[in-house]
Amino acid sequence: MRRALITAVAFCAFQHQAGAQCKVSAGSNEGKLLAFYTAPIAFSMATAPEVMGPASIRIGAEGEYIPKPNPAIEQTGACFTQKSEHTSLSPVFGRPRITVGGPFGFALEAAYLPPVTIAKATPNLFSFGISQAHHFAVGPVSTGTTLLFRMHGTFGNVKGPITCPQSSLQQSSPSSPCYGTTPSKDTFHPDMLGGEIAAGFAPGSGGTSFYAGAGANRIDPHFQVGFTNLNGAVDTTRVELKSPLVRAAIFGGVTAIVRQIFDVGAQIYSVPSDATLFRLMGGLRFR
Repeated sequence: MRRALITAVAFCAFQHQAGAQCKVSAGSNEGKLLAFYTAPIAFSMATAPEVMGPASIRIGAEGEYIPKPNPAIEQTGACFTQKSEHTSLSPVFGRPRITVGGPFGFALEAAYLPPVTIAKATPNLFSFGISQAHHFAVGPVSTGTTLLFRMHGTFGNVKGPITCPQSSLQQSSPSSPCYGTTPSKDTFHPDMLGGEIAAGFAPGSGGTSFYAGAGANRIDPHFQVGFTNLNGAVDTTRVELKSPLVRAAIFGGVTAIVRQIFDVGAQIYSVPSDATLFRLMGGLRFR
């Protein structure tokens, strides 16, 4: 009888939370986690600044290691019973991308990451960018300086078992988190828009350029829980920031072009408030 009463109370409490909207501050652990996992997905520059010729095309890809957040901010409690979240669904992140040159130094960029599961994460992300470059030398990598202004955005989602992975499931306490047998199907939306300015310098004719820049990202991430417990109750709580945040970003890197056909590069991209990433890039060029 007592167990049945506990189950009923837990079920009612769960039903009260199901479908709720929980707005969190930027200083809460939930808010910090939302911002932390937005940084690795930011659609940063793929190469050193350059002026691409009209109708020229670069097809490339990028990859990075995703650092783990401080365990302290994984202790969530603003929206649910306090527990440790298993937010590291995949240790790496990568995506293909294409850049098309236009007139007057403009270039358009796009990237799409289809819903193919990597580790325990299933992304479905679209990114875009538009830039304009001005160079003060002949050729994109000859001696001189190139200045680039750029806007970018990323929309979509990443799905995976975050709130209740297999390792957190339990069937002994209906009033405790993750009372069930099926992992959660949660969804993270890292929606953002950003702008940046960068300067590149090519010290010689060897095809290598160095660059550095800074920018700001307006992030509006949110998180949708998807967990069904043993009682059949479905939790679809939506966790979001009380208002979008603006995060400063700084970055720098190097790009080497081989025979005007291939390029390889490395970049350090840092959002000081949240995370610092090391990215590797490569691409094939058609002119």
